[in-house]
Amino acid sequence: MFRRKITEDIIKWKNSTGKKKALVIKGMRQIGKTFIVRAFADANYENVVYINFKDNESARKVFNSDFIVDRMILDLSAIIPGIHFVPGKTIIIFDEIQECADARASLKAFMLDGRYDIICTGSLLGIKGYNRKKNRGVPTGFEHILYMKPMDFEEFLWARGISEDVLAEIRNCFIKRKAVSETIHTSMLRLFREYICVGGMPYVVDRFLATNDMNVVHEEQTDILEEFKDDFGKHLDENEKEETDLTLLGRINRVFDSIPSQLAKENKKFTYSILEKKGRSENYQAAIQWLYDAGIINICYNLSNLSLPLEGNKTDNIFKIYMQDSGLFVAMLEEGSAGKILSGDLGMYKGAVYENIVVDAFSKTGKQLYYYHKDSGLEIDFITVFDSEVSLVEVKATSGNAKSANTILKNREHYGVKRCIKLSAANVGQEGVKLTVPYYMVFLLR
Repeated sequence: MFRRKITEDIIKWKNSTGKKKALVIKGMRQIGKTFIVRAFADANYENVVYINFKDNESARKVFNSDFIVDRMILDLSAIIPGIHFVPGKTIIIFDEIQECADARASLKAFMLDGRYDIICTGSLLGIKGYNRKKNRGVPTGFEHILYMKPMDFEEFLWARGISEDVLAEIRNCFIKRKAVSETIHTSMLRLFREYICVGGMPYVVDRFLATNDMNVVHEEQTDILEEFKDDFGKHLDENEKEETDLTLLGRINRVFDSIPSQLAKENKKFTYSILEKKGRSENYQAAIQWLYDAGIINICYNLSNLSLPLEGNKTDNIFKIYMQDSGLFVAMLEEGSAGKILSGDLGMYKGAVYENIVVDAFSKTGKQLYYYHKDSGLEIDFITVFDSEVSLVEVKATSGNAKSANTILKNREHYGVKRCIKLSAANVGQEGVKLTVPYYMVFLLR
């Protein structure tokens, strides 16, 4: 359906030398895992064996017994008409493998056997405790893990049919720190606002391109959000005490539903009192971890100082939570929010929307997420490593950070900071150690 960057990583896996591992692709639901894997398999193998464990109970039973490869492929041949297992020319796809923990445990046997390539996909593979009672163990050392996320802005532009010449010019202007032509700049800002509202869920993007109707987009996004909530309850049968599960389920829902109000505050730090009057961190740690492991949220941690390595300076109990997909976040706001974003009128959510899209973009480039806040009032939206150096990132849609950034830059040798990157609707420009970058170039900050 759409061109995706993860395809290049799958090709590298196929062509890798040495001990072969099964490829396991993790990610939130409805991001196109199945489509990408099947398209890759059809293009690169003579024989494709596709098994969806959510739909095929008979296939799940094949893995209830021993892990003798010849027996397993014989049993699969008996229940799936038309498939062929030809050594060296066959790929096996285990789709929705979270529904059959024993199939994942069997990967070690298949990889030691070495006759077939295997790709697995799953949307709840990161959840601790999911299928715990049925799990014979994860085959450590026999899996190569890839994390798939919703489409980034560049992939959205590919889907929109923007030419490679235009994208090459944008990259060139970013590298050379020169302004983009006004025509391209204006067009990219409009497309970026579209992307904020539509997001990167492939089916939502497809419906947007087919209808050009933001009401249709909102309906599809709302359906996905409801399906997420259905997923929250899928762990209920996997733990020992149902009352404990129901308590955790309620807390997961409260954290998820609170995201817009958490980000609407001037200080967007996650606050437990929004969840309940005397909310305590220890009561909600498991709920937050569940949402993170499911790939639904990103967590941005406060730093105690700005020296490298940043991960060693994060404060575990002070953080902000953002949605993984900007379109889904917009769908969680008041009805009509997409129209306001497209027109540039965001009101109280302006800072939240633009911070969320920056976090979304950073997470898709593999960046760890940090911000900097001191009780003295010093605050920087984001801290990142760019060109191997600590850099401040200021999102101009919010207010109050210019003074903080200037304070740190005046003392940058003390703080160990080399530059400030200002993300805004302005064109590319550089003044000393301050680099201005338009929002639509955020995916280039690798």
